[in-house]
Amino acid sequence: MNINRSDTAVVVIDPQNDVLSEKGVSWDLVGDSVKNNKTVENIERIFKAAKQKEFEVFISPHYYYPADYTWKFAGTLEQMMLGIKEFARSGPLSLDGFLGSGADWLDRYKPFIEDGKTIVVSPHKVYGPQSNDLVLQLRKRNLSKVILLGMLANLCVEAHLRDLIEKGFEVFVVKDATAAPHHPELGDGYKSALINFGYIANAVLSTDETVEAMK
Repeated sequence: MNINRSDTAVVVIDPQNDVLSEKGVSWDLVGDSVKNNKTVENIERIFKAAKQKEFEVFISPHYYYPADYTWKFAGTLEQMMLGIKEFARSGPLSLDGFLGSGADWLDRYKPFIEDGKTIVVSPHKVYGPQSNDLVLQLRKRNLSKVILLGMLANLCVEAHLRDLIEKGFEVFVVKDATAAPHHPELGDGYKSALINFGYIANAVLSTDETVEAMK
């Protein structure tokens, strides 16, 4: 494992209110996992380390625009997200109602994301980066390794992991800078994600290990 700023990017998925704030629409499902992992605090620690050591930071956000609510079919969790208006925006060219909404960044992350250096890629629409320009933005900067973190562990994080691995990137997942839903019928998404991270990722690290490796 060789993490360095010349070829390693930090990719943070969905650092948004709906999945990380107690006021978010998904808090009932993800809140316990977020608190147990200290996810909010650990994401902030990675942001701080990345900025201090001048790693390039990318945000892969999840937004739903009005046109997305006219889809003819959706998977189980997609239906839930669309139904509760998770990550809802008024339109791709409008920021009306965005500030402080569920789609907005957690306030404590805004200094890192809005510093004029962080790259916010186009939104992914289901779980993985196939529908956004994350890979293009990484390739254009000759970045071949990714420190991956954010929400949700068994959905968007795992989907990004799988796609990045398939496209030839080396990927390190930060296991306690993520969290997942614990659904009464579908089960514990975090446990399932940890198993798959172990099978798929090049390394599964704690926040402590990641911050140390970034030094």
